Amino acid sequence: MISAFHHLSKRLVRAALAICLGFCLIFSQYAYEVNAAKTFMTGDFAKDTISVSKTLRETIDSPREEKGLSEAEKEAVFLISDYIARYRNRSQINTTTTFTTMQTALNSLSGHYKTFANRPVPENLKDRLNEEFSKAEKMVLKDNL
Repeated sequence: MISAFHHLSKRLVRAALAICLGFCLIFSQYAYEVNAAKTFMTGDFAKDTISVSKTLRETIDSPREEKGLSEAEKEAVFLISDYIARYRNRSQINTTTTFTTMQTALNSLSGHYKTFANRPVPENLKDRLNEEFSKAEKMVLKDNL
């Protein structure tokens, strides 16, 4: 009788522990607040394209000695990722020449920042980026009218 009682109590304790562990695993995911990353994109392709190109022009044209430039470069990489992530999967946008021009420029700048983090943007790359940003701005304004 005592053996049966001992065996039953062991099984009940194991079952209770299993249930408690299950509840902990299930409800622990709701215990923490999760916030989505802040986005700088408005959803208006024309406005976002112009805003991104102006911001990135300011970043690449700022003098290398300026304090906070590495922070500006990190923000630029985040802005590039945000822009591409927002518009890459939209078929009405990703087939336009404006988007492909911007994507080319953004990939070049992002690649430079990720590969040569401690080096300034070379003049030939600056010239090419400024040309592509100007071209993209003109095309998006023309398409938006």
